[in-house]
Amino acid sequence: MSRPANDAPPESDAFPGAPHPRLATRLVGHAAAEAAMLAAYREGRLAHAWLIGGREGIGKATLAWRFARFVLANPDPTAAAAQSARDLSVAPDHPAARQLAALSHPDFALARREWNAKSKGFYAEIRVEDVRAALSMFHMSAAFGGWRVAIVDCADELNPAGANALLKMIEEPPPRALILVVAHRPGRVLPTVRSRCRRLLLERLSPSEIEATIAGLGPPWDAIDPARRAQAAARADGSAREALRRLDPDAQDLGALIDAAIAQLPAAEPRMVHRLADAVGDRAAADSFVALNAALCEWLAARARAAASPTARRALTELWDRLRAATRETEALNLDRRLHVLAAFEDIAAQSRRL
Repeated sequence: MSRPANDAPPESDAFPGAPHPRLATRLVGHAAAEAAMLAAYREGRLAHAWLIGGREGIGKATLAWRFARFVLANPDPTAAAAQSARDLSVAPDHPAARQLAALSHPDFALARREWNAKSKGFYAEIRVEDVRAALSMFHMSAAFGGWRVAIVDCADELNPAGANALLKMIEEPPPRALILVVAHRPGRVLPTVRSRCRRLLLERLSPSEIEATIAGLGPPWDAIDPARRAQAAARADGSAREALRRLDPDAQDLGALIDAAIAQLPAAEPRMVHRLADAVGDRAAADSFVALNAALCEWLAARARAAASPTARRALTELWDRLRAATRETEALNLDRRLHVLAAFEDIAAQSRRL
């Protein structure tokens, strides 16, 4: 798993073995979204809360960190440095950039799923205490007299109490506060949160953009055979994270099994499903368990978008909700992952028969 440089606990918002988004020095794609943020800042039209939505693994967090770094490095939007900037890039040796990289900036806070030292795994949700701890920064004066910035990564993982705590801060923000909320499914975010944010929807990456993203991650990713990288990018459905999953040598066999089972939906062959359940049910296969559930949710979402009737769309959306809830419960309560997988495939097959 990915760890910060000081051998601190793993980070839930980083892909295992890849640099954390806060360390990215460039943004691949999304030039229009970046330009919109920059223009809003230096023209004095900056919304205090932004909802950055789109497919998982397309650069939403990288853009959020990039914006946070720029605002903290350029606290005066009317200054020459901000007015002449071509994009949101900040030199890595800038004090604000170094402090963010070390997670030590006094005017920055991050809300994400935290590491549970007792269970040796991440909490299944962003808990209300995590949100309150992060947002408590806004109750204090800015250490450097400029902006205070918080990132929530991601809103999909907020529990209800955490979402309400975030809403309260968004409703009553202090001066010079900036809250950047990352969401893989922005339509599922609490409507009251959604309505109070400026929404920025990012497009999926092209295969060439995914290849460029992977090539820029450094070792071992930049040493992968270009043909393999291109193949993974072409099959990643616009997500660099999905391409990394396909290229991860520790997960390739399981990844192929997941692909094969998904390809057979809604009625996957029972022996294959049992084999898959046995494989991802192992506690050592936590990342593959996450990847499988993400693939099932993505399949359901695609089916819902293509549904021929409102009834079918509603039924598939409700099944998507149930699967997400069951996945969180399985992780939070340390339930049997094998039974969860078997139940998920059976639910999908049963729903297909009913429709």
